[in-house]
Amino acid sequence: MGAQPTSIDFARSPRSSVGIEWELALVDRGSGELVPLADDVLAAARLPEAPNGPQLTREFLTNTVEIVSGAHARVGDAVTDLGAGLDAVLAAAHPLGIDPIGSGTHPFSRWADQEVTDRERYATLVDRARWWGRQMTIWGVHVHVGIERRDKVLPIMNALLTYYPHLQALSASSPFWEGDDTGYASNRALVYQQLPTAGLPYLLDDWAAYERIVGDLRHTGVIEHHSELRWDLRPSPGWGTLEVRICDGQPTLREVAVLAALVQCLVEHLSERLDRGETLEVLPPWYLRENKWRAARYGMDTILIRNRAGDERLVTEDLAELLETLRPIAERLGCSAELDDVAVILEHGASYQRQLRVAERSAGDARAVVGALAAELRAGTPSA
Repeated sequence: MGAQPTSIDFARSPRSSVGIEWELALVDRGSGELVPLADDVLAAARLPEAPNGPQLTREFLTNTVEIVSGAHARVGDAVTDLGAGLDAVLAAAHPLGIDPIGSGTHPFSRWADQEVTDRERYATLVDRARWWGRQMTIWGVHVHVGIERRDKVLPIMNALLTYYPHLQALSASSPFWEGDDTGYASNRALVYQQLPTAGLPYLLDDWAAYERIVGDLRHTGVIEHHSELRWDLRPSPGWGTLEVRICDGQPTLREVAVLAALVQCLVEHLSERLDRGETLEVLPPWYLRENKWRAARYGMDTILIRNRAGDERLVTEDLAELLETLRPIAERLGCSAELDDVAVILEHGASYQRQLRVAERSAGDARAVVGALAAELRAGTPSA
């Protein structure tokens, strides 16, 4: 017998609505080491009561809290949610001697010393993935964007992968691993893809193909639920969204806003092209894989593969042209200010570049990097 047919409903969601998930690590203010005190912080945190407002949640490791926005039409409103959540986390963490930081990896803490949160799904992940599963001392930013019709989800997802290196380069914030300079802008990207259901998604022609692959993987015991597909970019059927999971953890709220605006505008841009009857170009899998590796390795110095012909271009040059294309969309969506803040990252450097500068100025003292990350989080904007 083959796999049983799997029917997956896709919830109704307002077009191009946006929600954001922001993972933060907790460190000891004195030593800079990760601390397993998420439950203490969450117990002390006090959020303002608001419908469709922010939430604070536990995550895979006990050293992590996640701030989750409500679903909103405007990026600015989702970011306001995150700001309220951050204020609550900072107020709860400070008396405990804890500083939250946002980064793709911790500069020096060892993964083997971290505790996994006591939840069945996390225990299942570690039991299956073992050594690689335990190494997931990584943090990210996830952006959900609403798609109004199920038949659009897979074409948009496939085409959005063309912009993987732009998002990875801007968000890269994980150059260090257990005290070593890895030489990568985003070590997180390559660590995370070691999980058996993580990494780049398969290029699927339509929703039926997605249902078939979920059915096959359930039948063979790889997953029990479609949410266990931990792709860098994936449908989120329960929310009616496309979930972009490419980005490293971010040290400042301002950078989170930039990435959310870019994702929202890209999805709307591709959705508009489908409405006009256009066929969206999709890069071959070998180019997508190479672009991901290049962006993880070189960050803002990435020379990306732009199209099926194999033409190449520096990511910052391609980004400048892309922003001009997206500006009219940003005006309609009300996120022009957030999108224009790409210039802030270009001026100060992506987080991995700033972390490397701090390490160089401090003669390689990784604790100074943690201190700089904590200071940036409190300030809300990248440092010089």
